[in-house]
Amino acid sequence: MPPKRPPQSSYRNGTGSIALITGIVALVFAFVPIVGDLVTVPTGIVAVVCGWVGFSRADRGLASNHREALTGLALGTAALFVVFLVFVATHAPGG
Repeated sequence: MPPKRPPQSSYRNGTGSIALITGIVALVFAFVPIVGDLVTVPTGIVAVVCGWVGFSRADRGLASNHREALTGLALGTAALFVVFLVFVATHAPGG
């Protein structure tokens, strides 16, 4: 007997959607001088955590937005990487 899947209405897609939205915001603000770091770091962390949770839920069959969660996770990671590169470039010795 195959395992029962929850009905369509009981999917928990919130964390994947939050990951996508905050990932987009983080990546956009990663390229904004001065204020960008203050926005990018928290939203990037939220995107990575929510993307991870959403991806896990999608793998277990509790959510249906596998791509949104994975995209949010990737965008949040990319935004944090950009901020890290800018930080290293501006705080390098002799520069």
